[in-house]
Amino acid sequence: MTETLAERHIEISWPELGVTVTAELDDRNPALADALWESLPYQSLQGHALVAGEHLYHAAPIPSLLHLPAAYKIADRREAPDGTVFCSALQHLGIKYGTLSEPMPAAPVGRIRAADLGGLREAGRAVWDSVYSTKKPALVEVRRVGEEGGHRIPRLTAADPDASRLIQDVHAETEKIWLAGPPELIDLHEGRIASGAGSFETVLPTLLFVNGETRPLGYATYGGLIRGAVADMPMDALHQMTRLLIGVPAEFLGYCGLEKLWAFTQRFLSCVDRLDRADFLAVAGQLALYINCLGGWNLHLYPWDSGDHLRRQRPVEAGRQA
Repeated sequence: MTETLAERHIEISWPELGVTVTAELDDRNPALADALWESLPYQSLQGHALVAGEHLYHAAPIPSLLHLPAAYKIADRREAPDGTVFCSALQHLGIKYGTLSEPMPAAPVGRIRAADLGGLREAGRAVWDSVYSTKKPALVEVRRVGEEGGHRIPRLTAADPDASRLIQDVHAETEKIWLAGPPELIDLHEGRIASGAGSFETVLPTLLFVNGETRPLGYATYGGLIRGAVADMPMDALHQMTRLLIGVPAEFLGYCGLEKLWAFTQRFLSCVDRLDRADFLAVAGQLALYINCLGGWNLHLYPWDSGDHLRRQRPVEAGRQA
């Protein structure tokens, strides 16, 4: 590459909101910055932190984010300057735009320029409304400054014929749902649940359980298996851990309506024992991207404002009530 990290500028744009900001990548985490730069351009569904505070994040179509090590981490991201851009092992690109409450280490890759912080905060507030109440999707585009936008979902490769066909089908499905709500999730959130899941015809508990299974399946289970494979965990152990960890949550999610996820999982389990490390990483990486996409849409579609009457009490208020 001829560019130095200091010369790499990216634009992050929310077309529906009419907001574009510019960030400069830096050298604190060069491997992560390289992976981001090489993936551009791409588009994604923009999400907003639901627990941590004023933070934007979206699923980035970058399989290597699941395992690339961070050379440097801010010990507590609450202390990062507003406008800090992060890449995460949860396959996210995140941007801090204001006050955060969750203390956690995070890997910075750049910073939004100061002149754009007002626009960034405007986008943050609009995306919060999108996720929390209006449910009108806000799409984000990340591109190199001075270059055209666009979008693509990477397709990984495997030598095993069954693994290769599975990757092809998962990739095709991911392309369909990356920028448009998955029909299975839309049906679920609108109360069309063929299996009858939901005691006494309720829907909200099923939505809650689907969210609670989908996110850790993508973030922790598949992310953990991929990091184990990259770290040279013995293949027989990886095969065994895969069989132990992915079947039960995927079967439950299939019962709740995510039938394609369950079908893909069964195909993975049927061939996993014969996969070498490269093929295992390819299948797991493609499935992780698909599941993290489902997770992002589920977070967007979930009716968070159904709990709007519940508000966190400050210590003084709690003391008065007691």
